[in-house]
Amino acid sequence: GFALSEHSTVRGTIKEKPGFNPSEDAAALRKAIEGIGTTEKTLIDILTQRSNAQRQLICKAYQDATGRTLCDALEGDTNGHFEDILVALITPPAKFDCQEFIQATKGAGTTESILIELFASRSNHQIKAMCDAYLAETGRALIHDLKSEVSGDFEKTLLILAEGKRDESTNVDMAKAKEDAKILYEAGEKTWGTDESKFIDILCHRSVPQLRQTLVEYKSLSGKTLQESIEREVSGRLEEILVAIVKCVKSVPAYLAERLYKSMKGAGTTESTLTRIIVSRSEVDLQDIKAEYKKLFGTSLYSDIESETSGDFCQTLLKICGEDGK
Repeated sequence: GFALSEHSTVRGTIKEKPGFNPSEDAAALRKAIEGIGTTEKTLIDILTQRSNAQRQLICKAYQDATGRTLCDALEGDTNGHFEDILVALITPPAKFDCQEFIQATKGAGTTESILIELFASRSNHQIKAMCDAYLAETGRALIHDLKSEVSGDFEKTLLILAEGKRDESTNVDMAKAKEDAKILYEAGEKTWGTDESKFIDILCHRSVPQLRQTLVEYKSLSGKTLQESIEREVSGRLEEILVAIVKCVKSVPAYLAERLYKSMKGAGTTESTLTRIIVSRSEVDLQDIKAEYKKLFGTSLYSDIESETSGDFCQTLLKICGEDGK
């Protein structure tokens, strides 16, 4: 069920390797990196077929044996998107989310679509871990820095999500779902001008099972889906984040499958999005994402990656993805 997915890797594509030996792996990586010409296949085989926890032990063994970090070694020896994905693989998940957040908020202009994806698709637990990693990395509170990056109702929504305060109870209060649906209907479709604060409050605070029921009640009350109403009533970044929350309430894997599809089928492939989603969900729900992808787009994630990317980067993605259900 919903609560399970948090710590279990049942729906991931990467499992712990039995009979795992970190110093053996570290030695093989060292040979692949320091030998004449890097043996990319070795790097791919080892780093995609171990769990993240196992990769952390490999990093430690590598540093103990060589006096330099595996990250430095990979950065010195590989490049481009291939380097990025290998480094992503050896980064602890919360730290990886944190680095993606930093990347999205630095430089000219914030990449809002990444912030939306991070905060709409992560659980309270993952958001808290990302905030902890951010504090460790920068010495500052993520929420504090987020405030200076974005503004208005979009900001308000991100900040509420970043606090990780979504209700986590699994009980569904039917009367409350009806009442919330009515509040949303009256705040949007039924009035001149939309009261966005009601949408923000309900969509950011209620539990996922509760919101699922609210979506059902909304449809029977208004004849439209909540997503359709949001698309009609709200605009800009706020519309994007509220729609993303609704999609994640229905199914995080389906939402991420759509993100992957758009990252490949848009103008030019967005490799960083492929890397972020495939790596960060590899031990969470990549199996489900693959199934949703096939259902939504009629083609397999595996074959689309194969045709839209190339080289060692492509091979790494395919190895993480796994061939089943090609």
